[in-house]
Amino acid sequence: MDRTVVALDIGTTKICTLVAEVGPPPENAMRIVGVGVVPSKGIRKGVVVNVGEVTAAITESIQRAERTSGYGIASAYVGLAGAHISSINSRGVVAISRGERGIRPVDVERALEQARAIDIPHNREILHIIPRGFTVDGDDGVRDPLGMQAYRLEVEAHIVTGSTSSIRNLIKCVQNAGIQIDALVLEPLASGEAALTDIEREMGVVLVDIGGGTTDIAIFIEGSIWHTVVLPTGGEQVTNDIAVGLRTPFSTAEELKIKYGHALSHTIMPEETVRVNMFGEDGQQGISRQFLSEIIEARAEEILEMVLKEIKRSGYDGLLPAGLVLCGGVADLAGLRDLARDIMGLPARIGQPQNLRGLVDSLQSPAFTTSVGLLEWGIKHDLPQQVNHQPSGSSLKIPGWLKVFLPG
Repeated sequence: MDRTVVALDIGTTKICTLVAEVGPPPENAMRIVGVGVVPSKGIRKGVVVNVGEVTAAITESIQRAERTSGYGIASAYVGLAGAHISSINSRGVVAISRGERGIRPVDVERALEQARAIDIPHNREILHIIPRGFTVDGDDGVRDPLGMQAYRLEVEAHIVTGSTSSIRNLIKCVQNAGIQIDALVLEPLASGEAALTDIEREMGVVLVDIGGGTTDIAIFIEGSIWHTVVLPTGGEQVTNDIAVGLRTPFSTAEELKIKYGHALSHTIMPEETVRVNMFGEDGQQGISRQFLSEIIEARAEEILEMVLKEIKRSGYDGLLPAGLVLCGGVADLAGLRDLARDIMGLPARIGQPQNLRGLVDSLQSPAFTTSVGLLEWGIKHDLPQQVNHQPSGSSLKIPGWLKVFLPG
């Protein structure tokens, strides 16, 4: 074991802490040795609404991961989502005065700083600046310009921003739990690390992570991220529709969705029934499973149509031959892939973590794509943090192109 990496996925329905031992490069073989999953509290649509409850849930998740791994966790890569997230593409241009000596890292950094010089409201923070591609002396399509002879360097960068108050509250919860932040990582970027193949990223693919409170969308083309957005809807809305439609407690509606739910009601036989505890009724009552599926299908269609509208708004809808990859807890819903294929008119598959080693029995599911992706992001961006040490200061280390700015 060369080092350890920790991921902290703070979702609307669950908080998951993962600890992985990572072997030496270049293989960087990952083995998951610690898992801590607890129900989420104090989070609504991916945003903190109760600092105390979120802090307590994070603390419990961390403690469980510590017990299973044997490590004392001091820092983690933390996932960030919420409807406050937005993105924009920007261009930066710089002159290279020493054309005969080639482009150096400082030149790339200057170009990215030029791309970063955009007007954003005072209540927003830049989270990520990710280069989509470079143009060297008018020649575009350059992936890595370092060492090339040139007099002019241009970069097309994808810039992700978020609400300062939402970021501040999330950071406060994590640090109140005694955990320092290695980096804040936009959750759809993390999910892409675990769910997508290199071929899909290159050809053009849209990742749709449907969680409890949000639906995260990320479009990858030519190997890079081109568009990101977070929609304020998810699996909890499906469950709430069931609870209202069947007049049943939320917990019962969630169980019905998981056990008997289907996104294509026409595939369910009309005579199929399920027993349900309903408000105002003594004992269980029989309801049509097809009616249950009609409720689910209506909301699933709405979510997928919102995704399709966002894809078209991005202008990249004609550049996605690899289609759609669904992940997140709702991706386990029977019939959802076929419904998505029909609505989007794109190839569709279910994405989940692959080739995992260690404590992975519960993790090989679309619901844990972001959690595992946070580990892979940490390994890829090479922050060799050991977790068996005490916290030392509150500054964030910034890997590669990742830019994280703490409020204050």
